[in-house]
Amino acid sequence: MREPGLDEAIRAAGGVSALARRLGVAQPSVSNWDRVPAERVASVEQATGIDRTRLRPDLFATDEAIDETDAARAREYALLAVMLARAPDRDLLARLAGLKVDASPLGLAHATLAAAAGGTDVTRVEREFFDLFIGIGRGEVQPYGSYYLTGFLHERPLARLRGDLADLGVVRAEGQSEPEDHIAMLCEVMAGLADGRFALPPGADRRVLEQRFFDRHLAPWARRFFVDLEQAEAAGFYRGVGAVGRTFIEIEMEAFALPS
Repeated sequence: MREPGLDEAIRAAGGVSALARRLGVAQPSVSNWDRVPAERVASVEQATGIDRTRLRPDLFATDEAIDETDAARAREYALLAVMLARAPDRDLLARLAGLKVDASPLGLAHATLAAAAGGTDVTRVEREFFDLFIGIGRGEVQPYGSYYLTGFLHERPLARLRGDLADLGVVRAEGQSEPEDHIAMLCEVMAGLADGRFALPPGADRRVLEQRFFDRHLAPWARRFFVDLEQAEAAGFYRGVGAVGRTFIEIEMEAFALPS
């Protein structure tokens, strides 16, 4: 029997097939769920608008209060994860075109993304995603930590990451073909750390674990990736994604550098 949160997400998406398309997974995978998998909560929340506390109340009933700053950070990471995992569909493009903006550096980056979303369509953005990240042979931009840090895929940084993910209790989603050092997956993990989604080991400090993960697996290369994405020849819509990612990572690096 499906848990209520999953049923609500399926109804919001318009059915199992529609939810699977939005998530970029096979329909049988969603059909076999009895609840939203922990590693998919952020993606389902983004795809359907159903709050994670309704999708998985068992994971989010935590005694630790998450302040609005961390909740906003989690939303930013989750948004980046969704856009970098697959090309946005029509609904997401429409929501992005209506992003609220302000005069802050991140607000201005959001304005760039909103304009890019309003000036494209699903067909163009799907082609752009293919050219940037898949390509014939390989895409123009490689979204993997191992590649940026060593020049090759599946190298030692990936092995270190897998060890840290195991310590956090994060498991690879069934049917996931991308290695765990894909930028979308790292952003999804940071979203989970920021909003308290993960059950931490007894006595662990969430902020310490979050900074350690960021320093080890994002700080050494993520900004360079987003700069490359901004400057990529094939980038149109994704130039806006690069601007948001670069700006947000810079803010995160500055914040983590501050004394506790």
